[in-house]
Amino acid sequence: MARQQDQGNSPTLLARRLAVELTARREAAGLTREEVTRRLHWAGSTLFRIETGRTKPQPRSVRELLDLYHVPTAEKEGLIQLARDARKPGWWHSFRGVLPNPYEVFIGLEAGATTIRTFEALVIPGLLQTPDYARAVIRSGRQELEPEEIERRVQVRVARQQILTRPDRPRLWAVVDEAVLHHMVGGRTIMRDQLDHLVGASEQGKTTIQVVPFTAGAHAGTSGPFVLLGFAEPAVPDVVYLETIPDGVYLEGARDVEAFMLAFDRLLAAALHPDDSIALIRRLADAMG
Repeated sequence: MARQQDQGNSPTLLARRLAVELTARREAAGLTREEVTRRLHWAGSTLFRIETGRTKPQPRSVRELLDLYHVPTAEKEGLIQLARDARKPGWWHSFRGVLPNPYEVFIGLEAGATTIRTFEALVIPGLLQTPDYARAVIRSGRQELEPEEIERRVQVRVARQQILTRPDRPRLWAVVDEAVLHHMVGGRTIMRDQLDHLVGASEQGKTTIQVVPFTAGAHAGTSGPFVLLGFAEPAVPDVVYLETIPDGVYLEGARDVEAFMLAFDRLLAAALHPDDSIALIRRLADAMG
């Protein structure tokens, strides 16, 4: 089983924190990206990629930036160490061969989140899937995969779930459309075990599961699934992740995040109470024998 890192030590989250810090130091120095790029003789997109978290800079590049910004030595060394830590491999590094880049980034952010709000319209959220259910979903997905690659992806999904067993585990709030509970993924036995697993997960602290019933009609999730990741540090902005074909999409703008927060609140208003949601899941599991 992959060893999990603490929330604050997720390399992906550290890289985002570094990006925020470097941007703040540049702005405090009164320099534009164009001026910095020209003075350091860097390629035009290099600083943009660093400040938006799209690349993890080498410590020596961070030192060049901080020297240019006239950052005090003690503060400078702390940020250079942050750059070193951000470049350490996460537990998911060994699975890079089967992970598309956006999904790899998502795992890194998820590992550092303090709150996870997720909505699914067709399948159980990944953090709550049993291995057999996950295997059936991956096998039937949009890509034709070899059995070995399917198993590797199942291992990744199971490893992701270990964040829910950490002492500093995130708060998980999962909302699903009732249709999710009726799709017979993998057959009756697998589906019954999956529903039983949901009931068990709901009994853990910091996990809430709610169902939007068929009777709710059209609702705020009809445009598709999404995940909202929140972080403890105010300097690190919340993120919306949308899984799309062929790659996932991230939204970090305040207005975008606010729009999905509102959508999630509206889904909660349309959903059954958590107790009623679990009662429904229990009834469906029992009906499957």
